[in-house]
Amino acid sequence: MRLADAHVLITGASSGIGAATAHALAGTGARLTLAGRDRDRLAAVAAATGGDMVVCDVTTQAGELVARAGHVDVLVNNAGVGWAGSFVEMPAGSADRLLAVNLAAPIALTRLLLPGMLAAGRGHIVFVASIAGAVGVAGEAVYSATKAGLVVFAEGLRHELRHAPGVGVSVLLPGVVNTPFFVRRGAPYTRGWPVPIPPERVARAVVAAILHGRPESFVPGWLRLPARLRGAAPGPFRLLARRFG
Repeated sequence: MRLADAHVLITGASSGIGAATAHALAGTGARLTLAGRDRDRLAAVAAATGGDMVVCDVTTQAGELVARAGHVDVLVNNAGVGWAGSFVEMPAGSADRLLAVNLAAPIALTRLLLPGMLAAGRGHIVFVASIAGAVGVAGEAVYSATKAGLVVFAEGLRHELRHAPGVGVSVLLPGVVNTPFFVRRGAPYTRGWPVPIPPERVARAVVAAILHGRPESFVPGWLRLPARLRGAAPGPFRLLARRFG
C-alpha cells in the first residue's frame, strides 16, 4: 500500500498510539484525518502533523465521522478504553462501554468505509488490539475479550477479502505501552516487567503493517511466544500464567 496521496483516518488520535501514528505518518505524503474526543489535545496533534481533526465519539457518531472524512484509503482503528479490577466489582455500564468503544465502533467504521475501498480497488484497515486479546489478562477480562474480538474479526475479514488483493487487513497486538491509558482506566501499571514501550514503537509497526501488508504484528516481537504457547500448549501456558501473572 502506497501512502503518498492516501487518505488515512486515525481514531483515538488525540494521544498515545493514535497521536504517535499521526506523527509517524506526517512525513509520508498521506492526508490525515484525526478523530478523537479531547478537542484541545486533538488540535495540538493536528497542528503538528497537518491533519484535519474531527471531534467525535466513535460509539455514537461513526456515521457523522465517515460523512465528514469522505473517501478513506486507510483506516486505523485505534480508539480504545480500559478498565482494571475484579470482574464482579465492575461498575454497571462499564462492560458495555468497553464493548462499544473497543469492538463495536471499529466494526461499524469498517462496515461504512470498506465498500469505498473495494470500489477503488485499494485500501488498508488496521486494528490496534492488544496482547491481552491473545492470552487473557487477570483483572481485565472484559478488555481482553474486546481485543480478542478484534483479532478474530480481522482474521475473518481477511479471509473474506482474499479475492480483493488491493485491500489489506492488519492487526497489531502491543504489550504494555507508555500512554495515558492506565491513568484513564483507573489503575496504574505497577509491574516491574515487562517494561512499558513508547507509543512511537507501536506507531512504527502500524506504518510497517500498512506499507508491507503484514497481517499480524506483535510489539515487541517476543510477545508472539506466549500467544503461540497458549494455542499450542494451553496447560503449560496456564501454569506459567499462574506463576508469573
